[in-house]
Amino acid sequence: MKITNYEAEATLLGAILVEGTLFNDLELEEEHFYDARHRRIFRAMKEVFEKKQPIDIVTVTTALLDDIHQIGGTLYLTEMAESVATLANFKQHEALILEAYRMRKSRDLVKGYVENPSDEAMDVLLKKLTHFQDLGTSQKERSTYDYLMEISKDMTEKTIQTGYMTSLSDFDDMTGGLQKGDLIIVAARPSVGKTAFALNLAAGHCKNKGSSLVISLEMGTKQLLERMISAEGMMDGRKWRNLLFSEEDYEKAFRAIGTIASWDLTIFDTKRTLSQVRSTIRNAVQKDPNGHHLVIIDYLQLITPTTIRKDRRDLEIGEITRELKLLAMELKVPIVLLSQLSRGVESRQDKRPLMSDLRESGNIEQDADVITFLYRDDYYNRMSESPTITEIIISKHRNGPTGTVEVEFWKEYGRFGDMRDVQGTHENIESRRGNEFSMEF
Repeated sequence: MKITNYEAEATLLGAILVEGTLFNDLELEEEHFYDARHRRIFRAMKEVFEKKQPIDIVTVTTALLDDIHQIGGTLYLTEMAESVATLANFKQHEALILEAYRMRKSRDLVKGYVENPSDEAMDVLLKKLTHFQDLGTSQKERSTYDYLMEISKDMTEKTIQTGYMTSLSDFDDMTGGLQKGDLIIVAARPSVGKTAFALNLAAGHCKNKGSSLVISLEMGTKQLLERMISAEGMMDGRKWRNLLFSEEDYEKAFRAIGTIASWDLTIFDTKRTLSQVRSTIRNAVQKDPNGHHLVIIDYLQLITPTTIRKDRRDLEIGEITRELKLLAMELKVPIVLLSQLSRGVESRQDKRPLMSDLRESGNIEQDADVITFLYRDDYYNRMSESPTITEIIISKHRNGPTGTVEVEFWKEYGRFGDMRDVQGTHENIESRRGNEFSMEF
């Protein structure tokens, strides 16, 4: 066993400089670090944290004051941050630091006992060794019996649906809802309805007293809210372009605005990098640890990875999906990640998407718990006999069945719903045919 672990200390501190919110999760104290420079850097980070300031190279350098030269200058901090390839091993590095600290303290205790042995000293030694043995193990591994008891409790107290409901009952029946810790991919060709579907999920979760966090890399907050108003108020979304609203539209809009204002809904449209996305999600969950959080990201291919690999886009996508899956597990929240499809689907007679149509599909398939595709027949066939029907094709479901669920999609409202009286929704279809609906979803 190592009694010092310089690499783990430097990597952990570098990770905090990259993503300051990780400091919230630390079980470490200053004394746990062996290297004197690292103890001083940790103390500076703690000072910044206690002032409720963001932890980064600038704020830590400021907190170090004249000691910045003793620790190697800003260059040393920069090198630590740049050496961090992934944040996925953050907790493992913390465990290695605590393990080295326990070894050092245990060695010192045994050495002191050997120099002055006695029965009383032996009792003290054993008590202190037990204390250091338990250090950092507040989250002990649960036994098989513990898990079996939890499963028994789930069976007697819960319904089949164990996740967050989406308000699409057939979809919920097949998936059990959006499960905590799952990375859920929703993929489709452009303008099929990915964003509209995602906003419907966010709205449905809010209506069930949940908290929805939407991170949009493609559209602004105002545009997304206009879409949500259209969906909630059953207003024609095309009217936002020319603002030609009727009295009925105003009434519907203001009623919808009042409803949406009561939701626990947050939209971010300025987060572009993987680090920013992670930090935003972590902050939202840490502000309300007991909340029922749903995260939606629109969309995968627009996220900038931590490590740029110009010749290996598949590795960049793999880093993004892997980090988001680990974050979903760590924070115990479902993350819905929208994704574009390749053009390969266009060359087939049957246009329904396949797993191979996912861009950089290998990494996405590996990391995702659920992969769903959206398919609309009228997207390819303007004379379709089912112009309001969207198929939700569940192609991968790590812990459940796969299959297809049909839902209704009213394009003019951007609203999804369960299949009810389909004939009633089609009464004006013939009159609408031939009118190009160019609004992108």
